[in-house]
Amino acid sequence: MDTRVAVVSIIVENDDATKEINELLSGFADYVIGRMGVPYKERGLRLISVAVDAPQDKTAALSGKIGSLPGVSVKTAYASIS
Repeated sequence: MDTRVAVVSIIVENDDATKEINELLSGFADYVIGRMGVPYKERGLRLISVAVDAPQDKTAALSGKIGSLPGVSVKTAYASIS
């Protein structure tokens, strides 16, 4: 199955969603290249970047599940190289 490299960018405004985000990412661990989380205390936000190499449908499903959480925004950028 073909995979694509992508970066999933997550902005968390609702701290209650953090546990569920971590659970979703753990279930996707086989595809994760790396992740970085940055707390932005002055704004009360958490910024998370996750680099993945996965089939596009899997990445889209993960982004959709995370993006459906209250107080969470997500965007995915794909590499142009397949």
